[in-house]
Amino acid sequence: MPKFITDNKVYYTPVEYVLAKVGGTYKMPLLWRLKDKAKRFSELKNSFERISDRMLSKSLKELVDDGFVAKSVYAEVPVKVEYHITEKGKRAIPIISNLRDYGFQLISEDGIEIAD
Repeated sequence: MPKFITDNKVYYTPVEYVLAKVGGTYKMPLLWRLKDKAKRFSELKNSFERISDRMLSKSLKELVDDGFVAKSVYAEVPVKVEYHITEKGKRAIPIISNLRDYGFQLISEDGIEIAD
């Protein structure tokens, strides 16, 4: 596979490229949480056991900048901001679902118990 360069970074495979876009600790879980309905920042923050405001903001900004998530700002007092998944983001959901299922299979095969 030939290498390619975008945004001043060299990529060697398409998998490497997609993981740069939606990989990491929070991006796929954020897309998963937005797959069914729009959510506010506080709703997203409360859906994670541990995430800082800074990391949530950074992850959302990257997803918005890359077109996976859209941010809607409503002129209300106080200002209302919602995040919703885009068509591009929706195309990632079946892949995330497969990774999630495979993760559960590996956890089971390795004899790991998941705490509630």
